[in-house]
Amino acid sequence: MHLQGSSWSAAVASADGNGGRSTPLRVDAQRNLEHVLRAAREVFGELGYGAPMEDVARRARVGVGTVYRRFPSKDVLVRRIAEEETARLTDQARSALGQENEPWSALARFLRTSVASGAGRLLPPQVLRVGVDAETEIRVPQQRQAALATTGSPAQPELRLVEQPPVAQDGPDDAGAATLLEVVGQLVERARAAGELRPDVSVADVLLVIATAAPSLPDAAHQAAASARLLDILLDGLRSRPVG
Repeated sequence: MHLQGSSWSAAVASADGNGGRSTPLRVDAQRNLEHVLRAAREVFGELGYGAPMEDVARRARVGVGTVYRRFPSKDVLVRRIAEEETARLTDQARSALGQENEPWSALARFLRTSVASGAGRLLPPQVLRVGVDAETEIRVPQQRQAALATTGSPAQPELRLVEQPPVAQDGPDDAGAATLLEVVGQLVERARAAGELRPDVSVADVLLVIATAAPSLPDAAHQAAASARLLDILLDGLRSRPVG
């Protein structure tokens, strides 16, 4: 599956998990939907969005046909999860803006909260494009390419890094990504204006920090400790240094 450009934006719009129907789901169907969504967050968080639907069904302990009844294509499920995680990150950024008066404290609070929540492992590709040479391509560590290769699952597509974040197109996923970039941009601009953030750090750099500092490790305690340690190092790298 390709998650970039038109393929991502063309994901089926009925990502409500109810096939576009307006009638409420039965209790058992609603329970299955919740199991599928929770399993999808776990599987995609561990293996990246290249993980197959069969892995999601297995984790949810339902048949793959049940997953496809809720989500007619993998793009629809990916879109649903990415939208939820984008909205969660946006809420965390707004909370940091509203609860911290000091610009650096606000930015650091947002990063620590987001990394601790694991949201960085589920960031959609739109928000991971950063300002480097447009001819350069890298793989974001959190997309778990190595894990997918080990399991024999389909390879995670490369994320092409372009000069600017994409222009929002029609669709809730693009609108959500644009809102996230705007709110995080306020955190970045405040910290930069206060002279506490390196002037060359962009919004996309900050989001890459969230992705990079959210490793998926088998042991929960080890994962939390590794995330905290890595984030401390990355925060130190983001902070401006006095001249001389």
